[in-house]
Amino acid sequence: MATVEQVTRSSDELEVTVLPGLGCRVHRLRAFGRDLVRTPPEPATHADDPFFWGAYVMAPWTNRASAEPMTVAGRRVDLAANFPDGTAIHGQVYAAPWRRTGDATFGVDHAADAAWPWDYTVTAELAVDGPRLRLRYRLENRSDATMPGGLGLHAWVRRPVALALRARAVDPANGRPDAAEVTATARWGLDDTAPPDGVDATWLDLEPTEIGLRWPAEGLGATLRAASSGTAVHAAVANPEEPAATAVEPVTHRPWGLDRLARGETGAMDVLAPGTSLALDLELAVHRAAP
Repeated sequence: MATVEQVTRSSDELEVTVLPGLGCRVHRLRAFGRDLVRTPPEPATHADDPFFWGAYVMAPWTNRASAEPMTVAGRRVDLAANFPDGTAIHGQVYAAPWRRTGDATFGVDHAADAAWPWDYTVTAELAVDGPRLRLRYRLENRSDATMPGGLGLHAWVRRPVALALRARAVDPANGRPDAAEVTATARWGLDDTAPPDGVDATWLDLEPTEIGLRWPAEGLGATLRAASSGTAVHAAVANPEEPAATAVEPVTHRPWGLDRLARGETGAMDVLAPGTSLALDLELAVHRAAP
């Protein structure tokens, strides 16, 4: 089995390990000695099954996009399907080899091609300070034309887990490009509760822009705060039967954001002028919590 480079940063409260060569993804995240994300026995497993372990970066778009030619921001985009449902999912950098640019900084470049006709760079910065993990992501448009841009982190957190978040509305079905948003009523409320079985939805326009998490069996809790230079922060949540984990994903645009931009709809991806960047800053603060 090939050796996979691991970069670990830790404090008395936290330990995080990222894999630069496999998408700069979080392989392991521990708080007070307890695992918080779904971690495979071997780091190389991420290469064979990149979508269902750890926590990985999504860019230059998040979640699903149509795997068919479309015109977006004046250029032809022709993405290939990479998921069983026939969509182009989770961007292009989730398993790409990133380079180390500093002690705990990383980057990856994309050269324009037929699939995504813009040059871009994604950078990541990692820091652990006591009970806080800070992750800073930047997507820079390095082409000579405006480019659609989206950023997100797809984390598979161990369950049972309770979530707390507030949102303006909910996209009830992430897999449907025509799904209309619904009001965030009690049916969609997540107030320190387990997400419904089988849910795959996105909570829109978080206010405040944070997600509370609690692992009652472990006596642990955390607050995930997000800040973006873009137009909004949303949270996609999926709670499938398999894998036995819950996806929690702070993102900068709604599902099908590229398609929405092509159709001129709201909630689409941001558009970046040449030389400009989209930022997503995340801070996870862990604490002991009552069962």
